[in-house]
Amino acid sequence: MSELQIISATVCPYAQRTRMVLQEKNLEFEVVEIDLKNKPDWFNDVSPYSKVPVLRHDGRTIYESAVINEYLDEVFKSPPMMPDDAAGRALARIWVEYCNSQFCSLFYKVLLSQDEVEQKELAEKITGVLLFIENEGLAKLQGEGDFWMGDAPGLVDFTFYPFFERFPALTHYRGISMPDECQRLKNWLDVMSKRPSAVDTGHPAPFYIKNYSRYADGSANGVTAREMKK
Repeated sequence: MSELQIISATVCPYAQRTRMVLQEKNLEFEVVEIDLKNKPDWFNDVSPYSKVPVLRHDGRTIYESAVINEYLDEVFKSPPMMPDDAAGRALARIWVEYCNSQFCSLFYKVLLSQDEVEQKELAEKITGVLLFIENEGLAKLQGEGDFWMGDAPGLVDFTFYPFFERFPALTHYRGISMPDECQRLKNWLDVMSKRPSAVDTGHPAPFYIKNYSRYADGSANGVTAREMKK
């Protein structure tokens, strides 16, 4: 086993986050790809939540993408992906949490919902989140830079990006589009999509439209789907 190993699944946005960070830090790592619909017997022994990604490093096993990414940034310090001051790091963590608790949950819930009234309500909430990101996030933190917190990409960028790469699934199945007012967000997405780490780990829109079809028809029954249906 190489020094760094990531257990991953191609379709998973959480796993893509960590693969992007690993690439952005120019680290050598081994990818162990698993099928989330047919997980190997050994997987639950290394992933108590039965989720990807899982990082193995120096005999340690670490899970949860946000935790893994901070660990990588602390252990492999170049290039740094968090602000160098405590207040800045706290702000970055606030946005990572916002992505996980607000944007990601709405992303899955609107796809899983089979009720048209609920779909409309959730779509309106997503639009509100996008406008909040535009006005309270990027407009206040970007400055003249292209990235979330300035001139260089950081953990906040890599936390959000995989879900925006999958945004065409929301448009295709639920008719949700990016608001015209979100120009900074659109520019950010364009810049991020061209980074080698995004190109190497990403897929075109038809891939996500196909792979999220079971979310859209309500038949998905994986760990994430079950959690979001509660």
